[in-house]
Amino acid sequence: MEDTRIHILSSRSVKLLLLLLLAGGRIVAQPRLEQAEMFVGVYGGATASTVFFTPKVDGMDDLLKSPIGWGAGAVFRYGAHKVCSFQVEAGYAQYGWREYDKDGNFDYRRKLHYIQVPLLAHIHFGGEHAQGFVNLGPQVGYCFNNAEWSGTKQTTSTYQYRPIDHLFDWGATGGVGFYGMHRKAGVFQLELRVYYSFGSLYNTSRAEHFAASNMLTACLNFAYMWQIK
Repeated sequence: MEDTRIHILSSRSVKLLLLLLLAGGRIVAQPRLEQAEMFVGVYGGATASTVFFTPKVDGMDDLLKSPIGWGAGAVFRYGAHKVCSFQVEAGYAQYGWREYDKDGNFDYRRKLHYIQVPLLAHIHFGGEHAQGFVNLGPQVGYCFNNAEWSGTKQTTSTYQYRPIDHLFDWGATGGVGFYGMHRKAGVFQLELRVYYSFGSLYNTSRAEHFAASNMLTACLNFAYMWQIK
């Protein structure tokens, strides 16, 4: 049963990545600019996250009620087409999950600290000074600290309290937002982004407890960028 669920997750992951590559191919076919544009900048904002455990962990918080963390990083955007660009980021983010006891009181919080790199197709639309956009693409990350926690470990299932087995993380991310542009002042951008991890935090072999432990995150970021070309 565990192998079947893992196979289904892997198949869905491959299909989603193929769709992202197909979308990238369509983007390349768009009309080109007379001169390529390049932007660099920084971003920061709030993060929320949860983990989907199989079998389910009692008292797990959902994404909308999850604790707030923060993230920040640098962004580079290169555009040679009229409606799309390539964007790469490198940053830090706090993720994790929270559990409640049987009475609904806060019980335990786990923090995971990640370095992450999204590779994005940036599709934009609108006027010269204000535009909306969609970001889509794969993301990789590395958890450099997963030992931080607070609260009391009272849940009967204790497998999730161990250090995670897989520090390397990968998945798909997408976001929507808008920005204002001024030739001298730069670009001011607001974005809501969601990320789903295809990799499990814990081992998923027959000898292990969890068949899956996939992370879902959301972040609200503000970015400032300036044009270098």
